[in-house]
Amino acid sequence: MAEGPGPPTALSIRFHPENPEEKPMSRPPLPPFTEESAIEKVRLAEDGWNSRDPAKVALAYTTDTRWRNRAEFVSSRDEAQAFLTRKWNRELDYRLIKELWAFTGNRIAVRYAYEYRDDSGQWFRAYGNENWEFAEDGLMRARHASINEHAIREEDRKFRWPLGRRPDDHPGLSHFGF
Repeated sequence: MAEGPGPPTALSIRFHPENPEEKPMSRPPLPPFTEESAIEKVRLAEDGWNSRDPAKVALAYTTDTRWRNRAEFVSSRDEAQAFLTRKWNRELDYRLIKELWAFTGNRIAVRYAYEYRDDSGQWFRAYGNENWEFAEDGLMRARHASINEHAIREEDRKFRWPLGRRPDDHPGLSHFGF
């Protein structure tokens, strides 16, 4: 039996078949969400952010996406890409884990933690909650994030997989009690 293309990735998008250069038609899974599709959407978002590729990650958002991230407000896909570029230029060796908290219709709530170091070598762990709202095409229309962080010692880091996608066998947030 021939194998298919494999599971979707955080950066997989369905394009208009008549013109692949067109904007994405949809970004599955699409709302309304089931528990299974919400968990998949959260993992795809985690994978995308762990890629630390602002241009590709920004494609997951509507062109008029609205964000609140701490005290910063974003009001377009272009602004989201610029935000992510600044973020990952500052937050080095970034590793993130997201976990589904709740879902309904076209909305998902997640909790997450990430670790990074600054350019002086100081490590940090951040904890947060996000509320997401999706358009019918599966692109994120709104993202509201509340985040707290603190400095940690390098030896206290928990997220030690190689940069990129978190391995499937790596523990999630609940394992760490975060």
